[in-house]
Amino acid sequence: MSLLRRIERGGQADDPNGPEQSGLANMRRRTPVPAPSGALNAARAGENTYLDLKTRVQTKLLAELDTTVDPRSPEVRATIEELFATILAEEAIVLGRAERQRLFEAIVAEILGFGPLEPLLAEDNITEIMVNGPKNVYVEIAGNIQRSNVTFEDEDHVLRVLDRIVAPLGRRIDESSPTVDARLPDGSRVNAVIRPIALCGPTITIRKFSKKPFTVDDLIRFGTMTPEVAEFLRAAVIARLNIVVSGGTGSGKTTLLNVLSGFIPNDERIITIENAAELQLRQEHVVSLESRPSNIEGRGEVSIRDLVVNSLRMRPDRIVVGECRAGEALDMLQAMNTGHEGSLTTCHSNSPRDTLSRLEVMCLMAGMDLPVRAIREQVASALDLVVHQERLRDGTRKIVKITEIQGMEGDIITMSDIFEFEQVGLEAGKVIGRIRPTGLRPKFIDKIEDAGIHLPPSVFGIGMSRY
Repeated sequence: MSLLRRIERGGQADDPNGPEQSGLANMRRRTPVPAPSGALNAARAGENTYLDLKTRVQTKLLAELDTTVDPRSPEVRATIEELFATILAEEAIVLGRAERQRLFEAIVAEILGFGPLEPLLAEDNITEIMVNGPKNVYVEIAGNIQRSNVTFEDEDHVLRVLDRIVAPLGRRIDESSPTVDARLPDGSRVNAVIRPIALCGPTITIRKFSKKPFTVDDLIRFGTMTPEVAEFLRAAVIARLNIVVSGGTGSGKTTLLNVLSGFIPNDERIITIENAAELQLRQEHVVSLESRPSNIEGRGEVSIRDLVVNSLRMRPDRIVVGECRAGEALDMLQAMNTGHEGSLTTCHSNSPRDTLSRLEVMCLMAGMDLPVRAIREQVASALDLVVHQERLRDGTRKIVKITEIQGMEGDIITMSDIFEFEQVGLEAGKVIGRIRPTGLRPKFIDKIEDAGIHLPPSVFGIGMSRY
């Protein structure tokens, strides 16, 4: 039996419980006399032999490769393939065609890519990858989390892959700085935590993004929004309304922000500000800014707030902040109130009303001794619209409320729902419902009309039955 096939029989490739559990189960099926130790030892020996072979060939390749050559160049893969064949011949290692190809691809992934993560990154239907230590890797598919068969050799293996992710970005992760936010070359967002903070070992969370950015038509097809909602949001962006996209973690805020940003006219200057660059705007005149953490000496940090303040000196027509998390919210609101209309940002919250409360708290985090009423007046005069999105129990992501900020009544910010999601049932685990207009026309409809856009009353459910 060939080397790789012996390993597969041990259960590593298919059984999420690992080779030990699978080997034991196989022994129980074959004979009523329990003798698990021999099968386990064979599986472990096969696994160790494969890892030893892979490590040995990989080490020789790294020693012989020219480190001055850009690893992304197409010649490098051909060089690796040539050296790979030479090493196998020198060591008289005989492998079948399929085994040889699998070993070669694994080594290429280790040298040029992100090791065991490569096949998961290549799967278009995987939206999130979660590494909880070397042996527990989970993925999200269609909104549902499931365990993957992919594993790492050990914690050092995870750290090597992690270093390959953060090093090109000038970021670092070590015991003195055990957390990092980074991004992959395709724009996917990466968060990593290592020991001593992560008790189960190096933990990596990758939020993947489609190679082809989602369009408004895609979101309509997914059921995230309706054509009427898309028409309304397009008009709101063109009319330069200030919009906050709110929602919980994984609700699709960044995807929706990217789609809304696509409605900005092509002749406007757009400044995007993010912790890790994710937005994929298609316009020509876009300046992307990315924050930077401090170095090992505690110097050189450039925060989101610094970038928001600096962007005001860059003659922006639009400011798009990937996410407001702290004191930058105050600077963002002031920018919206001083002629920079049409700005967009996102915020973590559970409802449109909670969004306003969170903005108040974030403004207080700026360190300014402002009374709450003054902050609320800033919020009420700066914001026009809150678009709230949720990840429903069936894993789908939908806009559930679009709320207008109307103004102040006493010390309270007044709001009015323009659209809201109505769930009418649950069939086979799928949420049945649709976002519908409430029948109210927003007060800012004049701004939309002044932009030369006429929305028919039917968009707001006026003159028609909601059912």
